[in-house]
Amino acid sequence: MARPLGVVRELPERALRAGLLALSRRRSLGRVATRIPLTRAMVARFVSGVTFDEARPALERLRAAGMRTTVDVLGESVASVAAARAAADQYVATLDAVAATSADRNVSLKLSQMGLDVDADVCRENVARILDRAGELDAFVRIDMEGSATIERTLALWRELRPRNAGRGESGVVIQAALRRSADDLEALIAEGARVRLCKGAYREPAEIAFKARAEVDDSYERLMGRLLVDGNYPALATHDDALIRKAIAFARAHGIGQERFEFQMLYGVRRDLQARLVKAGYTVRVYVPFGDQWYPYFMRRLAERPANVAFVLRSVLGERRGQNPD
Repeated sequence: MARPLGVVRELPERALRAGLLALSRRRSLGRVATRIPLTRAMVARFVSGVTFDEARPALERLRAAGMRTTVDVLGESVASVAAARAAADQYVATLDAVAATSADRNVSLKLSQMGLDVDADVCRENVARILDRAGELDAFVRIDMEGSATIERTLALWRELRPRNAGRGESGVVIQAALRRSADDLEALIAEGARVRLCKGAYREPAEIAFKARAEVDDSYERLMGRLLVDGNYPALATHDDALIRKAIAFARAHGIGQERFEFQMLYGVRRDLQARLVKAGYTVRVYVPFGDQWYPYFMRRLAERPANVAFVLRSVLGERRGQNPD
């Protein structure tokens, strides 16, 4: 029996995604990539450096351009307690380093990086230590959301540890519009006064758990966005989608919601033209600035999330070399 046309069209994209994910596990290719001018420029577009000192100029440039920042120490899914504790050590050191600069005291972390799937008690200890230091520095910590299997544990751990820097920097969580359960989760979080970051969601989930069609995900994002804008606690709208951003602005204006009550968030190196336009229009834009020696799997997974990004990255790098606007 012939395959539906839509499935046939998706086959090349699926094959490319699978290939990129496979390449993400070939760490040796990452070392080669940094020695080739074209690929080195591609990586530098989206990753600010290996060390915080290398990332610092990017933070300074963004601040000078009127943007806010969040620092993300790359890494996830550690395989040992030692690796989890080392990652927590690096986050504490990063908080101290950020506090010594003029950059925003704002970081984002993944629980799998803290040992969630290795030892739950160690993960709790690691996150508690980071939140304690954040409280001492009046720094904000965003706990990222990963695959659907981690949602209950992520929200439970955040609720348990939230008091550790409440009123002293605060902490927040992430909701993914692609997940069918997100509307219910969001209502509970709004009632708790949570600081929520709304994104579309990048993890591949079965149809019974997540919306599959792009239009369904966009509709879900728009609904959740409206709830956050009306009743949320300084929500973060994380998207590079022009249409959704226009809808957010129109919704806020129609409901008398001031620009100071929410912010847009985007990834480092993505839609820099849009970031600049929003700042010029008076909106707060926060850019996620990643650094670390785990840049290669991060970079490859960003490409795999949407294989069309491969062409975008090449076009961006080549356009900048010709002095054109890459975005």
